[in-house]
Amino acid sequence: MNTAIVYYSKHHENTLKLLKSLQEVDPSLVLVDVTKEPDFDLSRFERIGFASGIYFSRFAKQIVEYEEKHLPNGKEVFFIYTHGAPVIAFVVSKVKKIAKNKGAKIIGVFHSRGYDTYVMKRFGGIAKKHPNEKDMKRIQKFYQKL
Repeated sequence: MNTAIVYYSKHHENTLKLLKSLQEVDPSLVLVDVTKEPDFDLSRFERIGFASGIYFSRFAKQIVEYEEKHLPNGKEVFFIYTHGAPVIAFVVSKVKKIAKNKGAKIIGVFHSRGYDTYVMKRFGGIAKKHPNEKDMKRIQKFYQKL
């Protein structure tokens, strides 16, 4: 199934590291950096992912705005996010709501810890050494089951 993932990955590129590991199991996977291709056309893809680090308990605003503007109706959609501190499921509530309003079928949500120096910068950050190999294997299994 042809798949594209629109992503926003800044600071330590935790999200991008996970996504690149997906290309090992699916070389045809198209990764779209929302900051470089803000008007990329998703209409030819059957399955669309949105991936982001978590910023103040939310997906990056660039991803939210892109999804609102460019997600075609009726697609299969999944979400991937990385976070430093433990988070709960509400971080995907806004992006899920947008998808549902566009008639999308939500087929999965994946999250992983990611190195974060925003809050605990003085102490060297949190979730050091993440994403790691175990995280890469977990996301690959998630993707293969979609």
